[in-house]
Amino acid sequence: MFPGCPSPGGNSWGVISVRAAWHPGAPQSPATKVQSRYPHQPVLLEECLALLGPGGEPGATVVDGTVGTGGHAEAMLARSAPDGRLIGLDRDADALRIARERLAPFGARVTLVQASFRDLLRVLGECGVPRIDALLLDLGMSSLQLDAPERGFRFAEESAQDAPLDMRMDRSAGPSAADLLRDSDEATLARWFAEYGELPGAYRLARAVVSERRERPLRTAADLLRVVRAAGVGRGRRHHPGTLVFQALRIAVNDELGALEAALDQAPEALRPGGRLLVIAYHSLEDRAAKRRIAALERGCICPPEIPVCVCGRRPQLRRVTRRAVRPGEAEVRANPRARSARLRVAERLPEVA
Repeated sequence: MFPGCPSPGGNSWGVISVRAAWHPGAPQSPATKVQSRYPHQPVLLEECLALLGPGGEPGATVVDGTVGTGGHAEAMLARSAPDGRLIGLDRDADALRIARERLAPFGARVTLVQASFRDLLRVLGECGVPRIDALLLDLGMSSLQLDAPERGFRFAEESAQDAPLDMRMDRSAGPSAADLLRDSDEATLARWFAEYGELPGAYRLARAVVSERRERPLRTAADLLRVVRAAGVGRGRRHHPGTLVFQALRIAVNDELGALEAALDQAPEALRPGGRLLVIAYHSLEDRAAKRRIAALERGCICPPEIPVCVCGRRPQLRRVTRRAVRPGEAEVRANPRARSARLRVAERLPEVA
């Protein structure tokens, strides 16, 4: 067990079958089958296992920064048997309870911590782990969260009236979506809708929210959808405009992009040379943030081109393992439609130069 960290308890029903080898560009085999009584199917599972590098070897130490209900973690622990270790982080207490039960058979090889991956180095320090062999960040929402109306992450007309505007990954901390809609000024709301939701009519919707809340509070998904319809934003688009509005609020509530940037900045210090960083994104904002930050860490020097000699002192820290994002195959998308938008990017920690 890692010093100073709790170990899980309970029982597990999980049964996983994974393919031994895969590489970018290879023909897609049928999607990895995960047969279990647990919610949420891990996305791009066989591709992650094949691209773990040293994180998939016996004795490896891996961090699953979004352990959720433990699907990826269970497979990585099986791959790194008999003595590989895993630290699983998640802000969602409900997910951690399931993961603790599911991963209990692995005993002291597992440590679960309720924390954001933005606290990666702090958690590693508290657990007495100086360096790791792989870091997995599976961004976005789990089925456990999406399928629970009381969490407020998803709107559906039939349940919107009873779905509170919460959207917090950690329900014990921070303001909810309803709090932000009540307290944020019009300019801030408009910026969130425009930047995080990429929503046409963002300023019009922000004005409508401010006007509506003067009359009555916005407490449920139905309240917010009523304002979205009245504002007439996002009409004619393939997605329901509410999808973009809810995405924007969720990102704002949980500071998702800020947390991602913080974790990516800490990854080089956390990974030992040769260690792998794996990031699964589900929308363009996350994917662009991961792509750009990995590229910056691969480039190193930020001096202007007119300066002949580097003076910034920054050196390349990562190299891309996948030149393009890895996407799920047709079989996986048929089995799990929520995997459709997933994009996996992988980078490797470079050797340190004295």
